[in-house]
Amino acid sequence: MLAVAVLAGCTKADFVGKPESIRAPLGLPAVPGAAPAAAVALGKKLFFSPSLSVDGTLACASCHQPGQGFADPRPNSPGVNGGRGNRNAPSVWNAAYWSSQFWDGRAATLEQQASGPMMNPVEMGHSSRGVVSAVAADPEFRRFMAAAYGDEAVTLERITKAIAAYEKTLVRGNSPFDRYLFGGDRTALSEEAQRGLALFRNKAKCAVCHTIAADHALLTDQKFHNLGVGMDPAGNLPDPGRYAVTGREPDRGAFRTPSLRNIAETAPYMHDGSLKSLKEVVDFYVGGGNANPQLDPLIQPLTSFTRQERSDLVAFLESLTGEAVANP
Repeated sequence: MLAVAVLAGCTKADFVGKPESIRAPLGLPAVPGAAPAAAVALGKKLFFSPSLSVDGTLACASCHQPGQGFADPRPNSPGVNGGRGNRNAPSVWNAAYWSSQFWDGRAATLEQQASGPMMNPVEMGHSSRGVVSAVAADPEFRRFMAAAYGDEAVTLERITKAIAAYEKTLVRGNSPFDRYLFGGDRTALSEEAQRGLALFRNKAKCAVCHTIAADHALLTDQKFHNLGVGMDPAGNLPDPGRYAVTGREPDRGAFRTPSLRNIAETAPYMHDGSLKSLKEVVDFYVGGGNANPQLDPLIQPLTSFTRQERSDLVAFLESLTGEAVANP
């Protein structure tokens, strides 16, 4: 008999086994959360399984592609039944550190985030009951469930918790930037990238939002800012961004500051995937974004930014590509 329970809490959701902590690489703080290896294995199998979509064609990895920095090289991702989202899928690298998930921060945890695309009609298009039934119908999934949770019962809570456990192992640091700034290797950055780091922290003031601490750098303030991205020809911002979550007018058109780690691998850029290259991103900021009533006052034109300075800043951004934790 299949062990299926749709509602969260119908079975015990705690993992069995000893939690395995992830050792943070150079440049990153302690990794929050830990799970047993069996839970991580289940979560990885779920992350790459098309069973989570209603027609069996899409997995989490379809839009968070490992070879593309766990992001999507398309401006917005196709869904089931011809659907298509209106935002670019953000990278999952280092998502364990974020205080909220999605571009608009509507999920507080990775566990909450994991079910969102499954139930979204323009993404995976499933129902909670349908997801649970599809997973429970696979004997191998039930064996993975038993290893992770102690029995074969399948619930949505267990599914999302396991996916989050796997995603929390996707930690990546020890970039040339980290080795230069935190490791003391003065040869890790090219002269161009060193000039770019100085611009990033001072003249361009990028580090106001893409923060660098004394002993680590998440390269995000985890706040929400309006840059005027996505403006239509009439001067409107069709995507309300954070406003859809809070209902506060100042949040209209504001989106979560993404980390810049591994940014060279995750084109296109911005929440709508409208900028194709890092050069375009730098040019956009140098121009001061797009004017609108909620434009963040931190966004100011850089009128004296030279061509060489733009190139130096791109070189610095390219130095942020790190190394994955081995065998998490």
